[in-house]
Amino acid sequence: MSTNTELLTQLWSSLPVPAVLLDAEERIADMNPAAEGFMNNSAKWLVGQPIWDRLAVDAPIEESLARAREHGTPLFVNDVDVGTGNRPPLVCNLQLAPVQNYPGWFIMLISPRELAGRMTQSHSVKSAAKSAIGMAEMLAHEIKNPLAGITGAAQLLSMNLTKDDLELTDLIVAETRRIVKLLEQVEQFGNLSAPERKPVNLHDVLDRARRSTQLGAGAHMKFIEDYDPSLPLAYGDPDQLLQVVLNLLKNAAEAADPKEGGTIRLHTFFEHSFRMRRPDGSTQKLPLQIEVIDDGPGLPEDIKGDVFDPFVSGRENGTGLGLALVSKIISDHDGWISVESVPGRTVFRISLPRAPREIEENR
Repeated sequence: MSTNTELLTQLWSSLPVPAVLLDAEERIADMNPAAEGFMNNSAKWLVGQPIWDRLAVDAPIEESLARAREHGTPLFVNDVDVGTGNRPPLVCNLQLAPVQNYPGWFIMLISPRELAGRMTQSHSVKSAAKSAIGMAEMLAHEIKNPLAGITGAAQLLSMNLTKDDLELTDLIVAETRRIVKLLEQVEQFGNLSAPERKPVNLHDVLDRARRSTQLGAGAHMKFIEDYDPSLPLAYGDPDQLLQVVLNLLKNAAEAADPKEGGTIRLHTFFEHSFRMRRPDGSTQKLPLQIEVIDDGPGLPEDIKGDVFDPFVSGRENGTGLGLALVSKIISDHDGWISVESVPGRTVFRISLPRAPREIEENR
């Protein structure tokens, strides 16, 4: 194999966005690993199939592509829903360009906007969270002391009150304790230590989280385990990753109807092509995938794009720190978390690095 051919192969595989090569009859001629991941299928299986049988675009792209082919010009389609049939559509930008010396052939780049936005957010979450929490930590420290005094005073007053008046002091005590609990969550968010990373069996983490949730917030839920038994070990802090999964399971359980219940599916799989680009231009392989899937009502539209930001909550009396803490932990693990949500199906997906082979071998 020539050096030029090797370089072209490496460049094709290194593209950070899904890329699909289309022949003159709009069939898939080739695709890069990122496109295999996006379409959740292998190039070996998809090559030769009509692209529009495998990709649904909410725009009259076939007519536009025919005009671009006739004139030999590029085609840009922005902010369209692109689906693959096995997951909710993503808002994407499409870029199609003719291939020189191959009449009628086009290369198509698919840039999911949600993916790009979450990638940027995963890099900035640490600094954004630090600035958002800094003032709250200071206030939490200053407020907790007088709250303790208020609680103590109310309890002393209650010793000599009638039953009707006791309701008032009980209300004071209950509300001050609720505020203290909120302040403790703020402090927990800001004081989370760096992960103590080591090889971790993700299925052990998921099983611990499932058992704990079934005994508490998820007692009314049905759990389905859909695990890849050959999944390699992850590289992370097992206690912090347990905290992440517990939070996601608790959210899914609380979103379900308390009487009807619902289903939570825990899915793991290996995606060799998944990479995240770091700010310095290098890439991080994140092949280990965890999905927490529920059949609840979905995320509110007005917060769907901001659920990982501090103080954003879709529940009444919610603190908005749970998913921010999840995002911070995953970011500290050099991982990535995303969410896709429509009514009846919400998927939180966590992507993590595998343990270095030399560490696995020395266990």
